Amino acid sequence: MSRRSRTCLPAALLFAALIGLGEAAEPAMAPVPGGTFVMGDSEGDANETPRPVTVAPFRIMRLEVTNRQFAAFVAATGQRTDAEDSGAGYVWDGSWRLVPGADWRHPEGPGSSIVAKDDHPVVQVSARDATAFCAWRGLRLPGEAEWEFAARGTDGRRYPWGMEFPGAGARANSGTVECCAADADDGYSRTAPVGRFPAGASPFGILDMAGNVWEWTASPFPGKPGLISLRGGGWGNNPYCLRAAYRHGNPPDIALDMVGFRCAGDP
Repeated sequence: MSRRSRTCLPAALLFAALIGLGEAAEPAMAPVPGGTFVMGDSEGDANETPRPVTVAPFRIMRLEVTNRQFAAFVAATGQRTDAEDSGAGYVWDGSWRLVPGADWRHPEGPGSSIVAKDDHPVVQVSARDATAFCAWRGLRLPGEAEWEFAARGTDGRRYPWGMEFPGAGARANSGTVECCAADADDGYSRTAPVGRFPAGASPFGILDMAGNVWEWTASPFPGKPGLISLRGGGWGNNPYCLRAAYRHGNPPDIALDMVGFRCAGDP
């Protein structure tokens, strides 16, 4: 596989009974012991040059933040998201398009809704919105190194579950092209309820760290001032973009229908 730059997003831009995903009050956290690992991928993009990195122990949400959890945050705080304030969010419909009225309650625009999607990951939230939610919970966004360590551990695996990407629907909600296309081969055209792919768990039991939605981190994107790193790939990306080492950057104030987040915290 070449080291040419890939474009998985535009450059500008366990089940409920097992892990309590229906609980809006207290997100389930996974302890991560910390340690030293090789961050990056020698067969990935140029900005994935492998290097040893040590992370301290921390906690991270087992699942991505859901619509139910985000709704509880909005009800408690009156938070207005960046997409609501700007009046538009980015939606994939064959190309990335800024759609008036697209926000976390209407992910694809005014004609869409999150009815019956309480346990799907919240989307159309910016890095600033994600930071505010995490702070409300006494948490924070994970740094890039923390996120990658939580996704792959210390044995050099390419994906949370191992080295190979199996067929659609086995371990992740994903697509078949770099960027981007809604693809229902895994059972979900766009987002899936969080935790629906338990065979895709990371070494620490963390789910959906490949696919479903991209996740904001707290780290700046290398070499591009003003951009924030995202990790994990989304429902419209192929296996190359779902590798644990793959990195992408977006401005902190934009929102897309393929980007969500999870929070981290100290042990």
